[in-house]
Amino acid sequence: MDRSAFHRLFKCPGPVVTPVIHVQDLRQTLGNIGHAVRLGAPGLFLINHDFPVEPFLPILRAARAECPDLWLGVNFLAQPGNLAFPVLGQLAQEGCVIDAYWADDARMDERQATQSEAESIAAIRAASGWKGLYFGGVCFKKQRPVDPTLNEHSARIARPFMDVVTTSGLATGHATDPSKIEDFRRGLGAAPLAIASGVTPENAADYAADVDCFLVATGINRKDDFYNIDPARLSALLDLTRAYGAPDDRS
Repeated sequence: MDRSAFHRLFKCPGPVVTPVIHVQDLRQTLGNIGHAVRLGAPGLFLINHDFPVEPFLPILRAARAECPDLWLGVNFLAQPGNLAFPVLGQLAQEGCVIDAYWADDARMDERQATQSEAESIAAIRAASGWKGLYFGGVCFKKQRPVDPTLNEHSARIARPFMDVVTTSGLATGHATDPSKIEDFRRGLGAAPLAIASGVTPENAADYAADVDCFLVATGINRKDDFYNIDPARLSALLDLTRAYGAPDDRS
């Protein structure tokens, strides 16, 4: 998938804003989904930040049943694709189709000539039968530190293993160094790039030319609230991204 195809998928010429909901329970989840849908967010991600995958799955199934047409992604916290893809494949067989998986760690290793873990994950993904988009974390927060001089190389070697290479700042809520994004864009060429930390309505313009998707939670949440969207902040971010043209049209 290239950048143009990614934007066509969402019918968004500018960066695609996918709010990330830190799930507490079904009521809180559906309330936040309602804000995102009402404001025109093209999709969103759910994440089980506070509890294991097993109690998360009934909430995920119920949310999908309530919102069958929603573009819905998921992050099973700290679970790489080799663990997530079989679960997603089983959910799909049950009729609970998830549109994207975001893994914090795509298990790339820029120090190695071959990527055996990433290749194994790709094989497991194919065998699972799950057909969604894979957002893979590369040089990502809370993972093994990567020498910044290898950012471009890290992006380049990751490109064949996932649909959307996804990076971040140093921690949740921390903005990504713009130079890191420039390195990733060079490494990815025409492939899509996502940021999953620190994007806000105030700084989104700094990244909009090079980044295709903003996975955003704390930057659009209510003040001092880890769990609930502030509709005004989400609306401001959506307004900003809608002002940008398609990647090929940006100067």
